[in-house]
Amino acid sequence: MRKIIKAQFVILLCGTLFAWGNFIYELIDWVNKKNCTLGCVGNIKNPFLTPCFFGAIFFTISFILSAIILKKSISHGTNNSKNNTKIQ
Repeated sequence: MRKIIKAQFVILLCGTLFAWGNFIYELIDWVNKKNCTLGCVGNIKNPFLTPCFFGAIFFTISFILSAIILKKSISHGTNNSKNNTKIQ
């Protein structure tokens, strides 16, 4: 189970970095008054109203929750290995 949690953590980390990278790229273009280069939807000019921004927010929330789960999984794993006695 811990392998799945670690894989989820890595995937969400990559997705979070990718989403924020796209948003920052769009934000820089917007500040420099350039056209949207990554594919803004319709005529939306403000990058805070694009799917990139909302995706970055949700990826960040998911990543934080995954980090909490991973931390608890690791701390419970070390506690269980110390007190690992079989009841017969």
